[in-house]
Amino acid sequence: MEISPIPGEIREKGKGERKKGKECCMRSEVKYRRSLFDGMKRKLALWVWFFYCLSTIAAQTGSEYKIRWIGQFPPVKEDQKTTFSRRVSDLVFGRMPQEVIKPFGIVALTPQEFLILDQGAGTVFECNEGVAHELKSIKKAAREFPSLVGMCRMPGGDLLCTDSRKNLVFRISEKGLSPLSGSVSFDQPTGIAYCNSRQEIWVVETGAHRICVLDREGELVKYIGERGSASGAFNYPTFIWIDQDGRVYIVDSMNFRVQAFDQQGTALFVFGESGDATGNLARPKGVATDSEGNIYVADALFHVVQIFDGEGHYLYNFGKQGQGEGEFWMPAGIYIDEQDRIYVADSYNGRIQIFERVKNGLP
Repeated sequence: MEISPIPGEIREKGKGERKKGKECCMRSEVKYRRSLFDGMKRKLALWVWFFYCLSTIAAQTGSEYKIRWIGQFPPVKEDQKTTFSRRVSDLVFGRMPQEVIKPFGIVALTPQEFLILDQGAGTVFECNEGVAHELKSIKKAAREFPSLVGMCRMPGGDLLCTDSRKNLVFRISEKGLSPLSGSVSFDQPTGIAYCNSRQEIWVVETGAHRICVLDREGELVKYIGERGSASGAFNYPTFIWIDQDGRVYIVDSMNFRVQAFDQQGTALFVFGESGDATGNLARPKGVATDSEGNIYVADALFHVVQIFDGEGHYLYNFGKQGQGEGEFWMPAGIYIDEQDRIYVADSYNGRIQIFERVKNGLP
């Protein structure tokens, strides 16, 4: 004999089923809204990228100049192309002799003769006529440099380099390798540049959020800046460039901007902000100027070099992500010589790419 459920049990069961039904509907609604939101985000990203590319093309088309690729080091043959990880693996396991792994900085003398600061190999290479050799002074010193970042050349040929992990600035000369200063302690030194007009060495101290100015012998002259977002303040500054007139350009990395100073250290102007549009900065690295005062900033996240006029107004850019000619994979240091040839340390492609600025309409 079956026992019928009492009315109260029926009501409770009905409530439970209705509750489950509501929860199921709510989950379905949440999933639908999430998928709709994700779709809108993807569409928005595509539109942002479309307008970024469109504005870039328009800027380049309207510009009087364009950037033309003229070469790279090392020259790559089709059967020699390797990835960054493969180059590191080959070096570690001894399948090939030491070569350029992760170039981070460059000082050029001519298109055939330049110096490469290689963060991956932990050394500095001297490149001449397509052949690279480790600097004799570094090789002879037999010291390890775990985090080489900045490099500059002084009058007379001495080379200055920074190691941010060892908190060291060292001088490389014909006499050998030695610390630049025994009286100054550095806090994560990164960028470094020499000011010819005042015979001063400017060292970016990323950890201290300031600039350390030294005389030619490495003795302290003064400090510039402190942590902050106001003009003249810094938030993890990194790269630096000083032009022939003594104007100083400092990449204020985590403020996503570049600051310009006069040779006395007075802030002149600031440009750049975080964002996805042309002229914005995502991960700014190397900075340099050409003979007309235009400012070039390598951006490792955008995989491009952006060009601004002498007051920081965006002009155009060149490059895109890739491994072909004129393409980059996280570019870092940049150097411009007296003939306006542009040298870019294409870090994760393991090469230096060389460009020149020519007038539009020329082949």
